[in-house]
Amino acid sequence: MITRRNKREELHRTIWKIANKLRGNVDGRDFKQYVLGMLFYRYISENFIRYINAGEIEAGNADFDYANLSDSDVEPAREEFW
Repeated sequence: MITRRNKREELHRTIWKIANKLRGNVDGRDFKQYVLGMLFYRYISENFIRYINAGEIEAGNADFDYANLSDSDVEPAREEFW
């Protein structure tokens, strides 16, 4: 009988196999730094999107979703902040 724990263990093994294939000959520590950096970037990006969306919704733009904007729509606002 397959239990939830068995499924989780199998998932962990599969993820490790994929990670080992992806990193190839790269040292595990270097790969870890790369992956942690990418996870941190994703964390920041997702929180930025939530922050922008909350501000727009509070301003009355209930249908706004920053993640769905095109680069050409975002660029003028980005230039304004820098």
